[in-house]
Amino acid sequence: MMSFVRVAFTATVATLLSLSLFSCTTAPKKKPQTPAPLNARQEFTKGQVESAAGGDKKALQRFHAIAKKYPHTDVADDATIQIARIYTKQNQHELAYKTYMSLVESDVFSQNEGEALLGASKALFKLGRLDESSALSARGLNIPGLSENLRLEFYKHRYAVLSAIGDRIEALRALAYIYAKEPKPEIKGNAQARATEIINYYLQEKDLERVVGENEFGFVRAQAAFRLGLLRLRAKDFDGARKQFAAAAEWGQGMPVQMQAENYLAQVDSRRRVDPFAIGTVLPLTGKHAPIAQKTLRGLQLGLGVYGPDRANFKLAVVDSEGTPEGARRAVERLVTEDSVIAVVGSLLSREATAVAQKTEELGVPSVALSQKAGLTESGTYIFRNAVTSAMQVRELVKLAMEQLNLKRFAILYPNDAYGVEYANLFWDEVLARGGTIAGAQIYNPTETDFRGPIKRLVGTYYMEDRRSEYQNRLRDWYRKQKKISTRESPPDDILPPIVDFDAVFIPDTPKALGQIAPMLVYQNVNNVRLLGTNVWNTSELVRRGEKNVENAVFVDTNLTNDPAFKNSKFFKDFVRTFGEEPGMFEAQGFEVGVMLRNSIASGERSRIGLAESLNNMRQFQGVGGPLLMNEQRELTRPLTPFIVKEAQIVTWTPNFEAPAPAVNERQTGPKKKTLRR
Repeated sequence: MMSFVRVAFTATVATLLSLSLFSCTTAPKKKPQTPAPLNARQEFTKGQVESAAGGDKKALQRFHAIAKKYPHTDVADDATIQIARIYTKQNQHELAYKTYMSLVESDVFSQNEGEALLGASKALFKLGRLDESSALSARGLNIPGLSENLRLEFYKHRYAVLSAIGDRIEALRALAYIYAKEPKPEIKGNAQARATEIINYYLQEKDLERVVGENEFGFVRAQAAFRLGLLRLRAKDFDGARKQFAAAAEWGQGMPVQMQAENYLAQVDSRRRVDPFAIGTVLPLTGKHAPIAQKTLRGLQLGLGVYGPDRANFKLAVVDSEGTPEGARRAVERLVTEDSVIAVVGSLLSREATAVAQKTEELGVPSVALSQKAGLTESGTYIFRNAVTSAMQVRELVKLAMEQLNLKRFAILYPNDAYGVEYANLFWDEVLARGGTIAGAQIYNPTETDFRGPIKRLVGTYYMEDRRSEYQNRLRDWYRKQKKISTRESPPDDILPPIVDFDAVFIPDTPKALGQIAPMLVYQNVNNVRLLGTNVWNTSELVRRGEKNVENAVFVDTNLTNDPAFKNSKFFKDFVRTFGEEPGMFEAQGFEVGVMLRNSIASGERSRIGLAESLNNMRQFQGVGGPLLMNEQRELTRPLTPFIVKEAQIVTWTPNFEAPAPAVNERQTGPKKKTLRR
């Protein structure tokens, strides 16, 4: 707030000073210069030669002598300018300013007045007198007959002053002139980049409207109109957005903003064209996630009736997201502008899901996400979801751990990637919300294969200096107990025991990673702690890789595909008959979304806003395995089942499996280990 007040104040002062310096129209007419004699001009030439040769001291003396001996002459005028230039070169900015201003304020006409005002303004800028510098630069621009080259230099300097003051509107005006008049492409491009930065990051809506409304802002108007268009689009003012994008395309001819504006124009215009029987989907159809995308796609095709026994008159437009947010945004644009889809389904991946949600919300197109990413539906009112989300899993897992397993103290060991960080944060918050304790948290590289370091950090055996006293005491005890010590014998690595002050460790990573982490926990003497994970553990790979080290590990997931009724369902039989293979969870989720959209449209919805309202008002939906509920966050929720590893099998958890909660190693003495918060 303080900086804003300062900017407003200094800009006002600069304006007042500017008016006072050049608004007077009744100033007395200056006397003309008199020609100097030939010998004076010869003396001046000698001074120029001395200065060029590095003899500024001699040159200054000569120029001062000329100005004093031949006052009111043209050569005295030139000598004074040379004096000011030398002072500037020597960083004597106060002397330079006074010398320049002696020409400006003289009662004799100076042909160098423009250069003098520019030099004086630059000297003031160096002295930190920004308001005065701004006023002088404005005064210089009003000199009659100012050359185009000098005018351009004034605007370049003026941009620097105005930027320092914080008057971004006037700085933009200067940049517009520089862009229009500067012949050098690199300087022209730099002016365009600076203007775009100001438009995109520093101007409020009212400032943008001012820029758009004044012709003097030149090329800057196009960028301002484009930004205004984006703001109108986010506010769902589609007519206002169209007007601004059209203006940006017209004013930005030949610039990148023209293509950007025309692209958005096409997207806005496409809102008027809706095919109520066209559904779009954005999926990562290439790359390592392609098999999952294909499973989801087949389920969606069956649900919409594109294939299968219950055929319907729906078209499914499919675009590959290429596994990137930018690819996902482009996919949505294509589906809306080229296929006029009424809704979009996708995406599966967390890194794409936000891009799809934001773009569909921006264009007013309902979208149904299949990603687990937390908080996805919070970014708009047109975003829905059918997935077992990270938040749902963590909520049920912590509830099970604390209420059924009687666990109160937890550690978190997680990879430094989007999945691991998201789950670690959610788990931490949920434990604290339920009154539990996070005893420690340790992050590791997602490509890690040797987990000794992360685990030692977690249990306080990595940084020995933190427990130096305890280590020395234990080392003395060890030596005392040895009856005979060989010269080759050294103390064991585990002489300092781990601090295991937690009942369970949450590891949001794959079975492959767990297969390396679990045995390393045992090796580091981290025993009798429960392993907690996510639904990616719901695979036979968990037991194959973890073996006996994952016994009693717990996670939650939907039990849909394990339910005997699943294989007897119409969906299962139709899928096998249509595609020749058995469906799983991804196919089921895709099918449910297809049926949900199909039913809403079949009930008479023919517009995007109508479809969004229909989905928003839906409170219950019959899924593949039973009724699904739509919560307040516009997410379909399904029951989650706890699973446990028992005797090398993943089975449904029941209270009968649990003896009293596993004992935790006694807390060791010594300093508490360092923990990492997010």
